[in-house]
Amino acid sequence: MKSPFSRALILAGAIAAYAFLLLPLIVVIGASFDSAAAAYFRFPPQAVSLRWYLDLSTKYWSALVLSFTIALCAGIAAVIIGALAALGIARGTLRGSAVLETYFRLPLQIPFVVTGVVFLQFYYLLLDTFGLRLLGSLPGYVIAHAFFCIPYAVGAIGAVITAGLDRIENAARVAGATEWRVFRRITLPALKPGVFAGFFFAFIVSFGDVPVSVFLGSGGTAPLPVEIFQTLQFDFDPRVLAISSIVVVISSTFIVATQRLAGLDLVLPGSAAR
Repeated sequence: MKSPFSRALILAGAIAAYAFLLLPLIVVIGASFDSAAAAYFRFPPQAVSLRWYLDLSTKYWSALVLSFTIALCAGIAAVIIGALAALGIARGTLRGSAVLETYFRLPLQIPFVVTGVVFLQFYYLLLDTFGLRLLGSLPGYVIAHAFFCIPYAVGAIGAVITAGLDRIENAARVAGATEWRVFRRITLPALKPGVFAGFFFAFIVSFGDVPVSVFLGSGGTAPLPVEIFQTLQFDFDPRVLAISSIVVVISSTFIVATQRLAGLDLVLPGSAAR
């Protein structure tokens, strides 16, 4: 049984952790309602209104839609490729699975700025050689983002492919189940927590990317993080606080809704059984 001092220490640590995570969000959201802010933000707000929300220009909404679309497509692509790679590494017959696993983690070892420059040069090469224009396009962003999102999916999905899963699958085969039935009833449900985690890791990393995306824009609309970066690079715009607060609300709603629809057993395997 824990002593009162231990319980108080744990409680203090938990409160400190929650405060560290939530206070920046509370400050940004609160400051977004200050209609008198001009050259800097103020918290707590002194003149509460929805001024900056109502004044949001089209460029912020377009950038938000573009960022969400890029992150969604990159997350799906990363999960598909990551699942195939993780299964191949865990169950493949080729030698050097450790080398393959390191290979799929290489994008994380390269600075994102370098990745952005490499894709910029690569897209210019494609344009000059084949006339294929990927700079500033949705496919161009998705390809580059999927490159650095795949390692997150490989790691998350690979973590749930265990020896215990192999034994359960073999038992099902011995009982007469076909390979498709084994995959649909055993393998796929076992992979769901990894797929869920891998997709959200990839989505979040892609949605918040600046170092790569800033090199891939070519006029027109840029992803939201790049738009915010370019805006704040020269002057403070209170509308940035408003669109950032909207992103926080949308992201939180999206995560909670997905967990409700998909089931909490994807996050906590076995919770449904309890």
